[in-house]
Amino acid sequence: MESRNVPEKKFSTGVITATVWQNAGKGRNGEVVSYRTVSLQRRYKDKNGVWQSANSFRVNDLPKASLVLQKAYEYLVLREQEASASEYSGIDEDIIEEVI
Repeated sequence: MESRNVPEKKFSTGVITATVWQNAGKGRNGEVVSYRTVSLQRRYKDKNGVWQSANSFRVNDLPKASLVLQKAYEYLVLREQEASASEYSGIDEDIIEEVI
């Protein structure tokens, strides 16, 4: 059975959603590397009342799209900073102050 990629985080306002996905691929040396991507979509109901997704936006959707993309960006930057900080967790604080 194939495992399905589950969203790591979603940011929504109204019908606009930015979704953060964690992915894995092969690096230049063949090692497995992890990276994240963000997808942006607008949900709408079709003429039959069934929810659909689109990747095109109306002019009034753009401020909401900007907002959810900003939240996704903040989330990713904070995760990156936390990961970097955890690398220093075993180092003497005096050494960290010299590096900074």
